[in-house]
Amino acid sequence: MTKHVELRQAGRAIAVPQGVTILEAALADGIAYPHGCRSGRCGSCKSRLVSGAVDLLDHSRFALSDEEKAQGLILACRAVPTTDASVARLGGDEETPSHPRRRLNCRVTAIANVTHDIKHVQLAIEGADPLAFTAGQYVRLTFPGAPARDYSMASGPGEQQLEFHIRRVPGGATTRRIHALLKPGDPVWVEGPFGASYLREQHAGPILCIAGGSGLAPIKGIVEAAIAGGMKQPIHVYFGARSDRDLYLVEHFEGLAQRHAHLSFTPVLSDAPGGARWRTGFVTDAVAQDLQDLDGWKAYVAGPPPMVEAAMQIGAARGLRSEDLHADVFFTPEETSARGIR
Repeated sequence: MTKHVELRQAGRAIAVPQGVTILEAALADGIAYPHGCRSGRCGSCKSRLVSGAVDLLDHSRFALSDEEKAQGLILACRAVPTTDASVARLGGDEETPSHPRRRLNCRVTAIANVTHDIKHVQLAIEGADPLAFTAGQYVRLTFPGAPARDYSMASGPGEQQLEFHIRRVPGGATTRRIHALLKPGDPVWVEGPFGASYLREQHAGPILCIAGGSGLAPIKGIVEAAIAGGMKQPIHVYFGARSDRDLYLVEHFEGLAQRHAHLSFTPVLSDAPGGARWRTGFVTDAVAQDLQDLDGWKAYVAGPPPMVEAAMQIGAARGLRSEDLHADVFFTPEETSARGIR
């Protein structure tokens, strides 16, 4: 039986056929509902169930935690209404990117090792205008002979060259090919942009950025865009890695911090011996030690799933609203299988 769901920001109700998700029905009705993966793994369509009831299909706990569900939050891409309902997407009072989704032909112009397991990959867009996106968003890359995968841009919006940091995933079909075979001149297809972990340019409060490993890519884009846009509030960047050989772009961020007094950069090593140059321990523990009150902050988190989960817990304990923490967590099929993630 068809249910009727009011979409608060759209100002009207839509008909949702039996067994269809709210997101599917909204898109079919021509409503530009923010979304990314459509499979309950990125959190881009996180919304508040104002009234009514829904069945939630399988989803990652990183996209929607048990605590968030208890607070009445849902994922529109996994929510099948069982009664008439009313829904308000999160961030409805913020700026929402409306960049058109595009598919672009690109070529590799540069590839280099930045750590023992992360490569810097630069792509040139061929025969088209630069990709419009907001810093922090991601695209879907298709390399010859490999499955498509999602990667965040480290470069800024409006540039003709796109920059990515790609970590080699053990057993990963795509990253194995990238690290072993990719070379300048190879074609790459880019589709996007996607993602809800983008810079909120109208936010006036402090900003916290937490990166782990190649999660530094979207954080780099966010920080550089904030500076370029004249955002003057405090920006605290924490970069977690295992050891010295896993650190990269340290001089770049230290240079930014020297030139911009409102920016701080703190590398944290989890496996470093005592007396190391950098702080040691888990990066989220360093955040917890330094910052006691996160009410009114925006937090952008990118990195391994356990780090993202720890950041969520620390943020909640320090007054950070769930809608003020923005994270896109990606799992390859290999990682999903290994971790037993739904």
